This record gives sequence, C-alpha cells and structure tokens, in this order.
Amino acid sequence: MKSFKESILALITDTSSNLPPDIRKALKQTQKTEPHGTRSAFALDTIAINVDMACENVSPICQDTGMPTFYIHTPVGANQLQMKKEIFEALVEATAQGKLRPNSVDSLTGKNSGNNLGSGTPIIHWEQWENNDEIEIKLILKGGGCENKNIQYSLPAELENLGKAGRNLEGVRKCILHAVWQAQGHGCSVGAIGVCIGGDRTSGYEFAKQQLFRNLEDVNPNPELAKLEQYIMEHANDLKIGTMGFGGNSTLIGCKIGAQNRLPASFFVSVAYDCWAFRRQGVILDAKSGEIKKWLYKDDAPPITMAAEENIPLSGKEIHITTPISEETIKSLKVGDVVLISGRMYTGRDAIHAHLIDHDSPVDLKNQVIYHCGPVSLKKDNKWKITAAGPTTSSREEPYQADIIKKFGIRAVIGKGGMGKKTLAALKENGAVYLNAIGGAAQYYAQCIEEVDGVDFLEFGIPEAMWHLRVKNFPAIVTMDAHGNSLHADIEKLSAEELSKFTQSVF
Repeated sequence: MKSFKESILALITDTSSNLPPDIRKALKQTQKTEPHGTRSAFALDTIAINVDMACENVSPICQDTGMPTFYIHTPVGANQLQMKKEIFEALVEATAQGKLRPNSVDSLTGKNSGNNLGSGTPIIHWEQWENNDEIEIKLILKGGGCENKNIQYSLPAELENLGKAGRNLEGVRKCILHAVWQAQGHGCSVGAIGVCIGGDRTSGYEFAKQQLFRNLEDVNPNPELAKLEQYIMEHANDLKIGTMGFGGNSTLIGCKIGAQNRLPASFFVSVAYDCWAFRRQGVILDAKSGEIKKWLYKDDAPPITMAAEENIPLSGKEIHITTPISEETIKSLKVGDVVLISGRMYTGRDAIHAHLIDHDSPVDLKNQVIYHCGPVSLKKDNKWKITAAGPTTSSREEPYQADIIKKFGIRAVIGKGGMGKKTLAALKENGAVYLNAIGGAAQYYAQCIEEVDGVDFLEFGIPEAMWHLRVKNFPAIVTMDAHGNSLHADIEKLSAEELSKFTQSVF
C-alpha cells in the first residue's frame, strides 16, 4: 500500500486542525444561546475565531493534541505489522511538522520521547471485517484536560446533591447529570459525553469512548437510550455551568449512550468526557493502494465559518495591563474584568511547579505572570516559534500554587478551570489574581505571542519547559481576585443547587 503512510498523515493533520461539520453546527447553535456581552459569549466568540484560524492555518485547534487513539478495521490477512510501522512513521512526521505536540511521557522517569511514540503510545485497536476491498480507520485526539474529567460510577451509589442512584435507568440518569456537573469548566465546556452502561471496569470506559465516534445528529436505535439521550441534552444545560464554567445557558453539545452486558455483581456507568475541541475523524482507504476513498466525518460543502468577525468584539471596558504588574493594579481588579496583557510572561505547568517548590527560579518572577500552558513549539533557523498556546487545566497545580505565589512574588496566574481554596487564600494574602484564558483556543493565543525570547528546562520536554514569551493584548478574564472572590466557587455552588433539583424519578 504505497499511499498508506501519506493517508495516515493526512488523517492526523485533519483531525488535529479541522473540526467535523456536526461539531461546528453544534457550536454554532450554542453561540445563539448566550447573550452578547456575557462571559460565555466572550468565550464562544474566541472559540469560533480559533476554529477558523486552525482550519485556515492547518495547525492544532488545541495545543494539547491528546493521546492518538486509532480504531482500525482491516480485511482478513492484511499486514497489520506493516500498517503499524507506517502509523508510527506518520506520527513522528506529524509531530515534527507541529501538527501534534510531543505528548508521550515515560511514567517512571518523566522523560518526554519527543515524537509521540513510547510504551502504550499510540493506542491502536484492531478488528477484522469481511470487506476485502477497504480499510476503515478512525482517530480521536482527546486531550488531558477532558480525559481527567472521565468518571466511572459503581451502582448503587450515593451521589453528591442527587442522593441514591440505583441499578436502573434512574440511577444512570443521575450518574450522567453528576458527571456533567463534576466536570465544571475543567474539561473545556461546552463538551460532549460518551456513556457506557455496564461492561467491566476497562471495557466500560473503552465503550464509552467509542460512543464519541457517533455523529451528534444521529438517533440512538434503542428507544430507551434515545429517550435518555434526549433528556440529558434538554436538562444538562439547566445546570447553568456554561462555556468554560463561566456560567451560562449551554454546557453540553452532545450525549451518546451505549450499553453492554455485565456481571451480576457489577453495575458500572462509565462516562468519557470530551471538550468543545472535539477532534475525531475517520477515513475509508483502498485496501490495495492505501489511498483515501472517503472521509467519514466530512460533507461536500466547505467548512462552516464559525466567527462573525476576525477578532473578538471588545466593549471598550477591557483593562490593559503591562508586565511587570504592581500590587496596586492587581488589587484594582475584580471578578469579571476582562484584561488584555502585554509584556513578558512565563509558562509553567506540572514539572515547573514541582521543581520550583525546592529550587530557585532561573528568572526573576517578582510581579510577573505564570501561564499554565504546554505549547506546541517549533525551532527553525535556531529560533523558537510557538504555533499553539492555549491554557492547561490549573487544578493540577493546586498543591503547589499558593507556595509558588508567596515564594516568588507572582502577581498573576493564567490557566483554565480555576483553582481551589488554598490558592484563593494565597491570592488574597499576597495580592495576586487568577486569570481564566479560553481553553482550547491555541491558535488565537499563539497570535498574541510576538516573540519567544528564552526557554529554560527543555530537559522536561517541550510542553513542560519554561517558555519566556513576549505577548501583546493577550485576553483573559479575572475569575479569582485579590479580595477572596472566586467565580469558580460561585458557579460550582449555583450548579450544585440546580443539580439537586433532579432527584425526582423521571423514567
């Protein structure tokens, strides 16, 4: 199959950079639900621009290009060993081209392989079929932020805000609503969920992820499950979590449910959460040549243009901030303020935070900004360029953040999803704020970066290094201020109250 590797590279590239039509339609509909000028509308406007930019630039929609997971149907007797070899080669090439971020990390040493290959990476599921003329390959790129919000329930159970969930569709209904609620903004809502009722611990999660390959517009062939899917889509948005967890009218763009037989002693409900950057694609290949005959999640029409304008609409009330930032400026900010940051900022996520707890910083961080970001970075002519740079989920840094703020005199932390009580107390005590950037908007934020003027800790791998960035008009929303206020805590409390209204039986 002389064209197999080329087809796989095309599949990877399109999956990373181009949202399928059904996802675009769902996001477009979501934009209509949020009033102009709200935080969620601001987030959706940014998302729309980012989707268009990624498609036009053929660059990653989100800098976290996820764990490449392939589902492949082959004719009987097909050479899977050769196909696997060429899939690996295509992944290495896609990584070198910046279509994928190097995401494969040795769990024992913490070392990044740099090419998306390693033990267990990528994930490939093989299955034979009776079609001797064609090969079907589906690919999903599901990032760490939404992967961390997957959840599995063992029924019967007692669920927070919902009470008892039994071994029936009522119990399943409660589990699904709880799964949406617990994700909040950490998984980059608006999101979609795949659900498996039954199976065992491992098969349940796997089958839940497979549900994400269903078209958002399809109807479940099982009437009971179709009714449950419709119910969830009608009522999950009543939780008022909103885009990015900012509050709002839309939280979910898809719910697909499947069922598997189970053991008598086990009743699992497994939920695979996916973010708005819902990257899945598939192809049918000619079994002899490996050429693409058909795309599975495309139509003949050009991609729907998502954004009404090339730039996010500004109200004139945005606050311009230049780094380094004074304590006086920080204390003047309040939850809900939109800021546009210019100057220098430094990236720092899991490895950097763990390191800085016990070591000095290679740069002076006093009055500076730390950005929770693991970018896609390419080096050309001995100079680094950031090609994708959205925020990562900040809650992972909660064990470190308060101490880091105090130790180094940091004035602002940028990320997504918010942080906890310990960080909130440190913001108040030390005069700092948390700024929520729009999760997944990797292309939009990359254009705000004027220059990379340094990098430290490359030995941690590109995503985990400390990048020195010169930015201009980098937009974010104050969601935790220096006066003890947290939008994230407010929305979680409000959505918990809404969730508690769904305790009564429906089915």
